[in-house]
Amino acid sequence: MTLLKKLPVMLGLLAVTSLVSSQALAHAHLSTSEPAPHSVLSQAPRSITLTFTEQPEPAFSGIDLRHADGSPVQTGKLSTAPSTNTTLTLPLTTPLAKGEYQVNWHVLSVDGHKTKGSYSFTLR
Repeated sequence: MTLLKKLPVMLGLLAVTSLVSSQALAHAHLSTSEPAPHSVLSQAPRSITLTFTEQPEPAFSGIDLRHADGSPVQTGKLSTAPSTNTTLTLPLTTPLAKGEYQVNWHVLSVDGHKTKGSYSFTLR
């Protein structure tokens, strides 16, 4: 078989490989957050807002806010932002006191991949 005859087969294999590779990379990673990681705030936030690179499945995703001593902070119900399906918002039902806070999150993206992470911020 000449190279010219093999070209369609090689291009087909390349296309399939590219498709499989891009699907393997389609995890919902944290893109932006408010408050930002390691930020020092002078005013208490009213919510925790996390935006991901892929759409998370809200029913199987969560955001947990904790004080520096590990005790949980009372929050409202997690929701998807109305403007985008890649953003999760966790309302804070009571004003935060000064101190350090830990944000823990886990998401299941709509393609079935799980990711998780955490970061802290400080309120002064």
